[in-house]
Amino acid sequence: MKNIALVSIFLLMLLTDIHASVQPQKNFDLQRFAGRWYRVGLAYDSPGFVRYRSRLTISMGTVEPKENGNVNMTMWSVSSSGCYSKVYIYKKTSVPGVFTYYSTRHRRVKDVTVVETNYTEYALVLKHKKFNKEFTQVALYGRTKKLRADVMEKFRAYATAQGFPKDSILTPPAAALLIQPCHVYMMTDFSFLAEPQTE
Repeated sequence: MKNIALVSIFLLMLLTDIHASVQPQKNFDLQRFAGRWYRVGLAYDSPGFVRYRSRLTISMGTVEPKENGNVNMTMWSVSSSGCYSKVYIYKKTSVPGVFTYYSTRHRRVKDVTVVETNYTEYALVLKHKKFNKEFTQVALYGRTKKLRADVMEKFRAYATAQGFPKDSILTPPAAALLIQPCHVYMMTDFSFLAEPQTE
């Protein structure tokens, strides 16, 4: 029992150190980050999400900076029941490239960090609740639905370094095109995932 406790403490310290060392993109520029993005990669190992992995598809969103420094994110998704458009709010912090949002699903505030981006091609984003691996995600976004092989490998390497097992690092296919009006919903949290929900 004592050994199990020591291992648990060690893992908690390791996870704390990982999140403490997370740094946002140097000189992050929100205006350059604005516009259309596709979520083309996701690392997420919450037990409750495992059964939805095969349903995951590439999703699209647009980042719209507001005058107060917050961000509106409009997200489009396609499911068996139709097309849906959702608007999420990303709240600024004192650190450029680091935002917070309240997850209505998990009922807690989470941190979102744009870890790396070149603005014109890709972005690596870490979403987490400090000290709790269950709520941590690494996502890869692209200006297009297909990125260079070395960028995809960068995403996999970063997710692996954050402790995600191989089977939780996903590169989903594109969603089937569905031509019909979208239903619009206003949300208070910001996620590039629509169905299934992971926020």
